[in-house]
Amino acid sequence: MIPFSVLDLSPVTAGATPADAFRNTLSLAQHAEKLNYKRYWLAEHHNMTGIASAATSVVIGYVAGGTRKIRVGSGGIMLPNHAPLVIAEQFGTLASLYPGRIDLGLGRAPGTDQTTARALRRDLQASAETFPDDVVELQRYFAEPVEGQRIRAVPGAGLNVPLWLLGSSLYSAQLAAALGLPFAFASHFAPDYMMTALQVYRSQFRPSATLALPYAMVGVNLFAADTNDEAARLFTSLQQQFINLRRGTPGQLQPPVARLDASEMELNNVARALACTVLGDRDAIREGLQSIIEQTGANELMLTAQIYDHEARLRSFEIGAEVRDELAAGK
Repeated sequence: MIPFSVLDLSPVTAGATPADAFRNTLSLAQHAEKLNYKRYWLAEHHNMTGIASAATSVVIGYVAGGTRKIRVGSGGIMLPNHAPLVIAEQFGTLASLYPGRIDLGLGRAPGTDQTTARALRRDLQASAETFPDDVVELQRYFAEPVEGQRIRAVPGAGLNVPLWLLGSSLYSAQLAAALGLPFAFASHFAPDYMMTALQVYRSQFRPSATLALPYAMVGVNLFAADTNDEAARLFTSLQQQFINLRRGTPGQLQPPVARLDASEMELNNVARALACTVLGDRDAIREGLQSIIEQTGANELMLTAQIYDHEARLRSFEIGAEVRDELAAGK
């Protein structure tokens, strides 16, 4: 059975604080570790009151320090916002503190709006255009230093921190294939090009010192509960978040509602964006996850759940792990 992992945005729920979100993040990471999830990734977003993981490498250190064996990483670091040397030093530090447990997933988007991107003091267009060169530069910083190399990541040099490329289009799939890196597709919020991107990645993959064969991960929203009705109710928090984001009014994660206040067009748009969602009781989750695995041929699933109630969120990932074990046992 393929491994399951967790993607966390450290959601700030209505009326709560980022400090509350971080405590919930560590609680979920420890829960995921006990349930034998393989990785726990955090995502970089900026100027969003509902997401607390802006300083992603800092939160990764907090989670890694509060766990023992689960891999912890970024899903992802938005490289256009940063100088590659700074990221190499940050993740070299993490890999030195928590050897063998740190992943560095990289994205090409800014993870924010244009105004905030300028506040990050980066030329957004130029940074996006240099993304392939920046990835290669990062690889050099993590490799063993060579004679005459004037700039080194300290710590970082020689640690070979695993790099992943993340994306929701064909661009990162092609680049991951060309560089022989593992690839994670953001199907949990942008599923339209999922199958095409996976086909491109696998068909164009070039073996590298990092990876002999293509390795693809797909993102899936997981809303699991003891009943189908309860799972559907939990899902309305994420639906509200997407509706508000499309309206230009993002905010904290809202509690579930009995009925969504949205137009038919808004509901259709959100349904399309969140099409890669499994929702329901254990039987429905098993059927949904098995279908995605068979459809995509994924080597790994990255499950994410923007659930308002923390205990319900823990339960959702618990059901996910139970289903993984049932599928592994052929049940």
